[in-house]
Parts: sequence; C-alpha cells; structure tokens
Amino acid sequence: MGREIYFGQQELTLKLTGITRFFAIRRKVTMPYSTIKEVLVSDFEAPKWMIRAPGTSIAPLNIYEGSFNYGDEWYFLSFERKEPVVIITLEGHSKYRYVVFAMDNPTKTAAEIRRHLHEVV
Repeated sequence: MGREIYFGQQELTLKLTGITRFFAIRRKVTMPYSTIKEVLVSDFEAPKWMIRAPGTSIAPLNIYEGSFNYGDEWYFLSFERKEPVVIITLEGHSKYRYVVFAMDNPTKTAAEIRRHLHEVV
C-alpha cells in the first residue's frame, strides 16, 4: 500500500514508500503523541474545495496524496479508494489538524495506535 507506521519514543511516524511517496511529495509525517487527540476508522469524504499544497488529487477516482488546506485547517491525506481509512485528529501539531490514510487493515492499525498511546501516557 505504500504506507508504514513507526512508533518512536515520543512520536508516531507515518512513512510513505514507493509511488505513494512520489505523489504525496512527502516522505513522512511525524506526530508527537501529545498532539494525538483521537484515532478512529471511518469513511472520509474530502471537502470538494480543498487547496492542494503540495500533493496530488484526482477527485473523480478518490485519490488524495499530500498536504491539503480547507478553511483554516491543514490535512494530510493518503488514500486512493473509497473505503474505511484511519483518521487521526491532532491538536497543537506544528502543521496538521487531521492525518487521514489507508492501510490494509485500518481497524487493526487504529487499535495498535490507541494501545500504544495508552502505554506512553
């Protein structure tokens, strides 16, 4: 899928690989644990009038890779199908308010993130 999760001492890192990395124009997104407020799995509908900065979007095919701005909030999106995705809500992050990404098993990924958050708190 082109995405991997790494648990560091102080932060969670979403690493992009292969063609996903190319289209997102970004190698990784690091989220300090203290900024993670919510982790859930759900369908995600990207707002139609998001500003891509930088990244790739092909809305009719539901492909979004990279940084997007909508209103006063920044999103990092990395998915290519209309299916349940992992949605991380951040508070106090240096850039992003939401990090939304696809994984082979999003429910398992979200559970691992939540479990790790409880261990470091």
